Amino acid sequence: MWILCQYPPLNLHPVFRVLFLITIRFLNGMNQPKSSLRRSLSVYLVLISLFFGKNLIAQDGKALFQTNCASCHAINKKLTGPALADLEARGPWADRKKLYAWIRNPAAFAKTDEYSANLLKEYSPVLMTGFASLTDQEIDAIVDYIKKPAPAPEAKTAGAPAEPAKDNSFLFGILALVLAIVALILLQINSNLKKLSDVKEGVETPDPIPFFKNKAYIATVIILLFLVGGYFTIQGAIGLGRQTNYQPEQPIYYSHKVHAGINQVNCLYCHGGAMEGKHANIPSVNVCMNCHMAINEYKGPELVREDGSKVNGTAEIQKLYKYAGWDPATNKYTGEGKPIEWVKIHNLPDHVYFNHSQHTKAGGVQCQTCHGPIQEMGEVYQFSNLSMGWCINCHRETSVKFKDNGFYSIYEKFHNDIKNGKMDSVTVEKIGGTECQKCHY
Repeated sequence: MWILCQYPPLNLHPVFRVLFLITIRFLNGMNQPKSSLRRSLSVYLVLISLFFGKNLIAQDGKALFQTNCASCHAINKKLTGPALADLEARGPWADRKKLYAWIRNPAAFAKTDEYSANLLKEYSPVLMTGFASLTDQEIDAIVDYIKKPAPAPEAKTAGAPAEPAKDNSFLFGILALVLAIVALILLQINSNLKKLSDVKEGVETPDPIPFFKNKAYIATVIILLFLVGGYFTIQGAIGLGRQTNYQPEQPIYYSHKVHAGINQVNCLYCHGGAMEGKHANIPSVNVCMNCHMAINEYKGPELVREDGSKVNGTAEIQKLYKYAGWDPATNKYTGEGKPIEWVKIHNLPDHVYFNHSQHTKAGGVQCQTCHGPIQEMGEVYQFSNLSMGWCINCHRETSVKFKDNGFYSIYEKFHNDIKNGKMDSVTVEKIGGTECQKCHY
């Protein structure tokens, strides 16, 4: 028992590792004669930790990738940043120490490495966000997840609905419950066999304490409930209000892939306020009709929803005509139009101030930095989690277009330092981008 307390399974999830240590030490300290019960429960905890350990560390790598990397990178596809497949075969990344330094501070590491400097130039003006809080083990978990080969896709019939991603969490929970029941049954069998042995040998044994009166059982259950409940409460509180991958069904199927991708329609044509205003603005029906007065039939690639169902592009254009009050037969407005009730996707709390023009015009931030590969999306979904930590990290690492920018003319000291070569760039943090009142009012 002492060995288990000193050397718990190293690959155990941090929450279960703490739970493991507390329970083992509690059982080890119980001053009761039934040491066999303590040993049995200890063995059960070891089995559970070994069973879940490897699976949980793999989930951590995926979760860390989704939280920190997926907003700019994909494994096999170039997004705002390069694809990460075969990461260690490129540049200096076979050396994990250099990879750690790059991930934690890209701007500083690029000054010491030619490959990294060229990488920053290639993806300029977007600068990779640094993640100084990631530990070596967490970075290793992300790299291991990236290196894990993706399963080969199965052949699908054209138009067949897409299969939802499998989540085995419920199955693991049921299996853990079954193992717990088996462990309790074995404990009861062991107790009964010991009674029979004592009776045969003439040894008097005290009456067993009922489960609901056993202080050890009660304390163990309370500790388990407290830790598990606290863990899920914290996770729920952290994720409160975040809508990553939120993809509502809109009144009209509008494909950014067709408009911004295939037909190269500039984002500012529809979202006129994105460069000059606080809000990007949703285009009015009249903006849509500027093109669709003439384009009344869809002849592009096949449109398919996320669930695999096909979309009739021409029928969607007819829906637009109904909202606009347009009669395509006579090429006249009937006067019976109404606004399209689009469902808002990207939402920030009311106490958060966000100005689009300050990021796009003054900061030179590209649309894909926050919205992901928007030019490849059919139905738009929320790509980034838009959390406070995500914004703060970006402000700490992103260099603004400071030179010849009228928005920052008041920062005379920084302008002089750049001219004198004392500094080569100014991050958002240096101009107050991490101060509370910058975003909260």
